Amino acid sequence: MKGSSEMSKKKNEAFETQEEIKETPAEDLQEEKIPQENSPAETAEEADPLQKALDEANTKAAEYLALAQRVQADFENFRRRNESVRSDAYADGKKDTAALMLPVLDNLERALDAAAASPDEALKNGVEMVLKQMTDVYGKMDVKPINRLGEKFDPNLENAILQGTEDEGAPGTVCQVLQKGYMIGDRVLRHAMVKVVPE
Repeated sequence: MKGSSEMSKKKNEAFETQEEIKETPAEDLQEEKIPQENSPAETAEEADPLQKALDEANTKAAEYLALAQRVQADFENFRRRNESVRSDAYADGKKDTAALMLPVLDNLERALDAAAASPDEALKNGVEMVLKQMTDVYGKMDVKPINRLGEKFDPNLENAILQGTEDEGAPGTVCQVLQKGYMIGDRVLRHAMVKVVPE
């Protein structure tokens, strides 16, 4: 009797265990789930914002590059213009200074002519030295006298203020220079005042 009661006890325990198994949810009985890979649709959705951000960044980078190139080109143009303006301003300043000093040169030449008749050699030598210094400075500034005595009159270089006679030279030529003209480089600094034989 004792053995049969133990057996029925074991049967009851087994039955209870089966009932517990039935009542336990299926999720609890499964092993830990392995994460599944994203589907192609989910990957495309995730990649779409990234691609959009990359495209926007590339567009901005291209805009900034174009802007930098424009700024660099503008600066190069500004530098060239500035260099040209500076060069022109320097040339104009040199021309104006040389033109302002021409009366001084004229007076030194007149003083030398006057000193030639003077018995004072020191005076004559002093005027010659100052005149030489002045002509040396003009030489460094690329200032040259217009000396076309006996040549065909050129209105671009000379102003005819007197008319000569036929025995003073060939028709249409400069027969006397009344005031020297000067050029600075290839530009006329002062037109020469001349006497011309009529044609």
